[in-house]
Amino acid sequence: MSLKGFYLLPHPPIVLPEVGKGEEKKILKTSTGFHDVAKDIAQKAPKTIILVTPHGIMFQDAIALAYEDVISGSMKNFGAPGVSMKLEIHKPLTEKICELASEEDIPTVMLTNSLLKNYRAVLNLDHGAMVPLYFIDRYYKDYKLVHITYAPFGDIDLYKFGIIVRKAVDEMNEDAVFIASGDLSHRLKEDGPYEYSPFGPKFDSQFLDRLEKGDVTGVLDIDRETVINAGECGRRSVLILLGALDGKKFNGTLLSYEGTFGVGYGVMKFNVLSDDVSRMEQLEAKMRASRMKRMNQKDPYVRLARESLTKFLTEGEKLNNLPDYVTEEMKNNRRGVFVSLKKFGELRGCIGTIYPTTESIAEEIIRNALEAGLNDPRFSEVRKEELPDIDFSVDVLTEPEPATKEDLNPKEYGVIVNSKGKTGLLLPDLEGVNTVEDQLSIALRKAGIKPHEDYTIMRFRVIRHKEEQ
Repeated sequence: MSLKGFYLLPHPPIVLPEVGKGEEKKILKTSTGFHDVAKDIAQKAPKTIILVTPHGIMFQDAIALAYEDVISGSMKNFGAPGVSMKLEIHKPLTEKICELASEEDIPTVMLTNSLLKNYRAVLNLDHGAMVPLYFIDRYYKDYKLVHITYAPFGDIDLYKFGIIVRKAVDEMNEDAVFIASGDLSHRLKEDGPYEYSPFGPKFDSQFLDRLEKGDVTGVLDIDRETVINAGECGRRSVLILLGALDGKKFNGTLLSYEGTFGVGYGVMKFNVLSDDVSRMEQLEAKMRASRMKRMNQKDPYVRLARESLTKFLTEGEKLNNLPDYVTEEMKNNRRGVFVSLKKFGELRGCIGTIYPTTESIAEEIIRNALEAGLNDPRFSEVRKEELPDIDFSVDVLTEPEPATKEDLNPKEYGVIVNSKGKTGLLLPDLEGVNTVEDQLSIALRKAGIKPHEDYTIMRFRVIRHKEEQ
């Protein structure tokens, strides 16, 4: 026995008649695709369904697997409390996956309610799982569930985790199918859930085309700008599925695709054609090449930030000697510096200094790159495996100057607010910060200053350095 079925399924609650209340008729192709997959799974009659979702309880630093005897949920948050499920978790297989992942240094966590009490959370079946299972349950119910919520890991780690899942299934001689739950771009229309982006349709087209062809490297090669701006939630689920298909030649059959509501819903069945060589060596070689390219940035500011954090994560040592590419300006001037880390467009760490704390801009960059990667209290420490997926930026601040509200411009100036020793800072030209009111409100909130309190304002400019993509 082994994995005998692989599927990509979306999870729009509106496709359920109890939720859609007639609106589901606008995505009949998607509904038909669900029914086709459900019938296919019923015919295979697996004892286990392994499902990866973006919408379970997510940890930044570990892939999460449900580990109670049962997991239950309902669609009450979508106006349909009568739609509910209660499923048995396959705990031995879950344990095996976590055991093998540990051997490969892929962090996992087994979710129990006792553990989740520490986070004021309760284990439940999310809509990313419930929507696909709703249709499957119409045709087949004799299965246990392995419920997985991915973490925002690098591509290689997610792919490797998929290999681990299949290995666990093989070692336990399980009879299972694999479902990657995920929607595609959420930016297909102006009236969709997010602002329209031309990268949305581009991502959906490239992603589905390459999956149909069984082109794994092509999927991973979709450029970062497209991935970041697509606003998707299915790519990481699929990377795990592709890992589970490692060593197999396959293609995909696209059963349906719709973007009626501004979100891409793709239903795909994957067909194993024959055995093939593992792609891991090739993918790891590409990762190393990508890492080298990123380490050799032309801009010395971002290059130094990346080198500082990389050296510490890979060698356990701080960068004590300035590299040859560091400029005289970086050596001889002192400024406040912010180092920001983003992973697929999402903030992964940001630490900075308003005023210089070291002897030079270069030293300030070295220090704050480490702080951003290791000591931002909002995030777990960056892992070395993440580095190829992280974009570095460095903001060098001008000397702050006193200002009034009328002197501000959120696109041109950053702002510092201060009251009774409480200080809040906001960098300029941030996405979603379009007005002075927005800028001040966020800065005050960061400082813990109430809007009616007296506070002073200072403004500054930044010279922003970004990595080439």
